[in-house]
Amino acid sequence: MIYGIGTDVCSISRMDAAERRHGDRFAERVLGAGEIVEYHRRLAKVRQHGIHYLATRFAAKEAFSKAIGLGIHSPMRWRDCEILKLRSGQPIITLHEALKDWCDARSLRFHVSVSDEADTALAMVVAEVNPSR
Repeated sequence: MIYGIGTDVCSISRMDAAERRHGDRFAERVLGAGEIVEYHRRLAKVRQHGIHYLATRFAAKEAFSKAIGLGIHSPMRWRDCEILKLRSGQPIITLHEALKDWCDARSLRFHVSVSDEADTALAMVVAEVNPSR
């Protein structure tokens, strides 16, 4: 059963401006431990790839917060929701701390899709009640 659906669109140039203005502080506030490693890897290789990565993760976390109905309010914290990838490239949501506990208590599981093109990053998250729990 669907619990909630969230979508978000993010301006990549807005993320670029935030990164230029605040440096790593912005990314470190938004990205979790696993994401920050990938962000720095991409940024070092081709700066714009890092910015696109940051924008897709930002959009996915906004979409996630909408799908669970909390917005960016406790227990939803930016760094406790990570958008990682399986070996196949499929994006997955990995949760930590109180946010993980909150979602586990509701038996939620998630499906996430992210995309970016030119100056736009897009994400969609579907939260569903896990019937096997």
